[in-house]
Order: sequence, then C-alpha cells, then structure tokens
Amino acid sequence: MDPENDEFGLDSDDDAELLALADDIDDADLIALADAIGPHGTKRKSAEDNGPPPKRPTLDFPCAEAALTQTFGFKDFQLKQKQVISRILGGDGATVVFPTGGGKSLCYQIPALVFSDVDEGSRGQGESGITLVVSPLIALMKDQVDALVRRGVKAATFDSSKSREEYLHTCEMLRNGELKILYCAPERLNNEGFVEQMKYVRGGIRLLAVDEAHCISEWGHSFRPDYLKIARFAREINAERVICLTATATPRVARDICKAFDIDETEGLFRTSTYRPNLQLLAESGKTKQELYPSLFNFLKNNKGATIVYVTLQKQTEELAAELRRKGFKARSFHAGMETGTKTQLQDEFMREEELVIVATIAFGMGIDKSSIRNVVHFNIPSSLESYSQEIGRAGRDGKLSKCVFYVCGEDLHLREMFARGDLPSRESLRSLLQDIFHSTNVSLPVGGEIRTNHYDQARDFDIRLTTLKNTYAQLELTHNLIRATTPVYTKYTYKVSSRYDSVLEADKSPAAAAIKKYGKKAKTWYNIDVDSLMISKLPRTDIIRKLNDLDEGGVIELKTGGVQNVYKITQPLPRTGPAIEKYVDQIYELMEKREQEALNRTNQMLQLITDKACFSRALAQHFGDNLPHGKTECGRCTWCMTKTAIVQQVPPPVKFNFPAFKAVLEHIPDRDDARFLARIAFGIASPRGTKMKLSNHPIFGSMADHSFMGLLRAFTRECTKNPE
Repeated sequence: MDPENDEFGLDSDDDAELLALADDIDDADLIALADAIGPHGTKRKSAEDNGPPPKRPTLDFPCAEAALTQTFGFKDFQLKQKQVISRILGGDGATVVFPTGGGKSLCYQIPALVFSDVDEGSRGQGESGITLVVSPLIALMKDQVDALVRRGVKAATFDSSKSREEYLHTCEMLRNGELKILYCAPERLNNEGFVEQMKYVRGGIRLLAVDEAHCISEWGHSFRPDYLKIARFAREINAERVICLTATATPRVARDICKAFDIDETEGLFRTSTYRPNLQLLAESGKTKQELYPSLFNFLKNNKGATIVYVTLQKQTEELAAELRRKGFKARSFHAGMETGTKTQLQDEFMREEELVIVATIAFGMGIDKSSIRNVVHFNIPSSLESYSQEIGRAGRDGKLSKCVFYVCGEDLHLREMFARGDLPSRESLRSLLQDIFHSTNVSLPVGGEIRTNHYDQARDFDIRLTTLKNTYAQLELTHNLIRATTPVYTKYTYKVSSRYDSVLEADKSPAAAAIKKYGKKAKTWYNIDVDSLMISKLPRTDIIRKLNDLDEGGVIELKTGGVQNVYKITQPLPRTGPAIEKYVDQIYELMEKREQEALNRTNQMLQLITDKACFSRALAQHFGDNLPHGKTECGRCTWCMTKTAIVQQVPPPVKFNFPAFKAVLEHIPDRDDARFLARIAFGIASPRGTKMKLSNHPIFGSMADHSFMGLLRAFTRECTKNPE
C-alpha cells in the first residue's frame, strides 16, 4: 500500500499487510547461498548452457496418491487436481484457474513430494531439487509453510520478515539438499545474487509455481510489474516445469498467462466452474450509507453465523463495528493499520467463534481457512468483479447455504473514483521523472553501467505514487529494454561495538577486517562506515559487507543498515535528446491512461452486475468465461431471480460548481504547474506531493468531493494555462 494511502486509511488492493513488500536486500545478503549449488561446488548447467530444458519423464502417479492421503490426509482429489498433477509429473506446464478454496496449492505441493520420494533414489541423496513458489502474499506464505512443516515437509520462505538466523538455516537446508519447497516474493527476482544461486541450486528447480498468476496480465485487476519478470526468470534458472495458479482470471487474462510461459492453452489450461450453488447473491441500493444501516442490522439479526463485512476505509471498520456493538452484535474491526499482534488475535478469535462479525478492509481474509463463514457483506463497492468473486468465495466452503449481500449507494462512486484516478500522474510529472532517469550523468554511462536512485524520493519529488513509479521503471525494462533492475543496495552501515571489537579486528588479518578497522568512524555511540568509498581501495564491496555480517552474527558488533538505493543496469544506450525522451513519455503515458480507464471500467462492471435485468450468478460466471450448469439461465435465488426487479443505482443529484472552494484551493496552492495535482486535492485524492505539503487535514482537501473529477481537471487546467499578466 502506498504511504499516502496509509495516511488516509485506504487499504488498497496492494495492501501492505498482505502483499510482500519489495525485498530491499543488500547485494551480500545472499552470499550464504554461495555453497548451495551442486555437491563439491559443481554447477548445474544453466539455460544458456543447455538450451531449452528437456521434457522430463513421466513420474509414478501412485506416489501422488500416497502423498495426498499420508501427508495431507485427503482420501480423493477434487475438481481437476488429478489432471493438473498428472500433467506436471509428465513434464509439462499448466495454468490452473480454480475458485477460492479450490485446492490450488496441492497442485504443486504434491509434485514437490513426488520429486523428493521418487527422484532421490535415482539421482542420489539430496539431489531431488526444489519446488520454488513465487507469491505476493506474505501472510499466506507463512501459513502454508507452517502447515507443511507440521506435516513433516521441509519448507521455508525467503521474505523480509525473516531473522538472519532463520535465513541462514534455510540456506543450510538448501546446501544440504534437504529443502523441498521454497517460497519467495516476486520482488526478490530483482536480486542478482538470488537469480544466480537459483540457477545452480542443488538438484535444480524441478517446478516453478506462480501463485496469484493473474498479476502477470496488464489487464488483470491486480497487475504487478515484477510479475512480468517471472517468465524471464523461469528461462534463466532453467526451471523444468512451470505451474501458474489463480482464482480470478477472465479468458483474456488466462490467455496472457499461458502465452507468457509458453503453456499450451488447449491442453495446459485447467479451469473449473466459478459458480457456487450454495452462495446466495443479494443486493440493495440506497441514497446514503446511513440510510442502509437499518437494512444491514436487520440482515445480521436474521442471518446468524460468522460474518465478514467489507468496507473501503480503515476508519469505517472502527465506526461500523462500534455501531454494530451498540445494536447488540458481537463485532470487531480489522484493517492493515493495526498492530500485528492485534490482527493475529482477531484472526484467531474469528476462527474460534461462530457468531463473530468482523468489519474489515480487504486486509482480512487471505489465509483465513474457515469453512463455516455464513455471510459476506460488501458495504462498499468492491474494486472489481474479480475482487468480489474472491471475497464472496470465502463464504460457505462447507457447502451449506451462505449469503453474500452487496449494499451500494452514491457515496461508493466517489471512493472508487478516488482509487481509479489516484494512480495516474500528470504528463508533466512523468516527463520530469524520465528527464531525471535520463539525466546527462546517466546517459554518459556505458552499457553495463549502473543507475542508482531512491524510489521513495522520486515518488515525492515528482508526485507519482510508488506503484505507478515502479510500473514506469518496469516499462523501461520490459517493453523498451533500456535498463534491468538488479540488487538494491544499502548506503548506510552503522554499528555499535562490544568489548571484543578491537581484539577481534586485531587478530583478523583479512583485508576486509583491516578496512573496517581503518574506515569505521565513531560518533558518540555508533560507528559509521561508508562501504562505497572502500571501492577506492579496490576491495570488493561484498567482502566488506560479508565481514560486517560475520561480526554482527558473532556478537562482536550490532549492525544496522539503511538508505536503500534501487539499482538498474543499463542494457542499451539511453535517449539523450528532448524529442527522444518525449517519445517515451507519449508511449508510457498512453498506457497509464488506458489503465486508468480499465480501473473505471471495472467499477462499472461491478455496478452492471446488480443493475442489469439478469441473474447475478450467471452474469458473474460469464465474466470468467463460464456459465451455470446444465444450461440453466437463472440460479433461482439471487435478488434478480427472486424479485425480477433490477437494482437502481441511486446517485447524488448534480451540484452547482463551488466557486468559493475552487478559489480557496487556488489561493492556498499558488503553483500553476500541475492541474491534475490541484484537481486531486480538491477531489480528496492523496498524492506524495500533497502528503509532503501536509494537506490531508486542510479544509481544501476533498472540499469539492461532490463534483466530477474530470470537470475539476478541466477547470484547473484553464487556470494553469492562463497567460500571466
């Protein structure tokens, strides 16, 4: 989640609690993996050495059935798990589109165990390789690893929450060939050391599993640029097989996934029905949320059981939960801004209780494997049909009747437009960013040279949200092939010393120890060392960092790092002239505008689901290329099927242009360099520049929220293009 969203209590689709943050890993963090290759240091051949990986021989399926029953405790495979696993064991790739709770994880976990049981005998002990799982969900990775370890499966994660001891233990298991399944975030693929070590990991990468694979598609509802790099990564590490998994892929998105990984769409795409006959889809419209409160209270009174009520803003979770408690309901609030311990306690309570109502943002639900959730309520409009489908899919996994209610009013439209409009910067902001990237200092560097920058600083300086800024760099890397992201580095190394510091460094005759002793400068308590200045002495930077980490691990020093810099290698000459840069501005901005329109279209699709004169369940199924079973045209139990009356979206009446508020914005912000920034502030959309100017609590922020955003943009554009007197 962007820092500016956090300030205003918006749990966006890139929620910080659920999505793995970019692994700001120093270039030496993976040095401990150096020996985790073949036995005695022998290298496994890379894709460049071998060419395309050979098709693997079919492995024995009875071993998969044994793993299902003995390790996971299931009697039979469900949905199309057996077909998927058979294809993976046969050496081919697959794309799996199963609904939430459909058992997607078994499709890679069971093959991982088969590789271990079958291949260790033929390959030798410790040579059965690993299954590498790329997932953006830290919470889900942890839950799955904990569950696997409890079942006796050697599994681990590489993520930013790991302690150094945990990290080194994982490295040891890799080195010994003990680890079977390793989870990591997509951002880790930017780490050169990680990519190199995965090329030569002991036994090889038998299977690369890509979770939440819809993030690969630029037209999916949760596009993440780092996901576009996974296909390149799969080739570079010579992964034997690839399996892509998602619960929410339209036919267009599924085609994108198959194309990215060269998976045969005819034979390798496995899709099961999204229709859940035990889910009753209901909807109701009102003028305001306050007007809809009595209906919500009445629904919860008449429909007992564990319930999730989804809202958009963090403060809404607390306000609505308090109101529910006043009405006698057992209700709690949950959002990403809470302390980790509090959130864990709430999740545990929800798992135990059968009458608890959790009022939550989208931060709640991932990894909640409770089969008896009776109701899912959307008190604000979801961001997309994909999000809606995923969230209602958490209800009724026990097969019993569960109700999914969607309350909609005009206030929702403003919130959704805030999200949709917030990511598009002005063209001027994008131009300034590209001019900074293609600064004369950078364009003078040769191919292979390194550009270093700080994404947070650039986001603030050029008023571009962090996710949008990262997307821009991804376009320069993946579409235009100008740069390639590599390992982020720290610029600040500070440490406190123990009483053993001087004696240990005196006894250590290595060049790195001598350099630390010479260049470590003490302030009051902490020492500072500029690792980059040591390059002058021709001593490799990684040697210094390795030694600092060794001293830290040995208790000789207490090490702290900071000042992360994002690093990009230049892969071809950068544009040097204004017209050349403007070409990239035009191309990238056009794509940004298309994404904004796609976000607005997704909101319209969500509204169309309930306002059309058609069965909700069938319309939702058709969005995913599916239909109702047995040729049925109606489910018989949604709001449309029961009433044959379409929900009418009630919108606020048009308002007269608020000239006093418009004038107040112009008076408080004298700059006329960015009309979109002025429109954002008037509409109530946070941005890095607005955060820097501390406008969130100023009366002008959101003072024209009841206006059309595009109308505001036109009005402020006229002011910004006026000739000065």
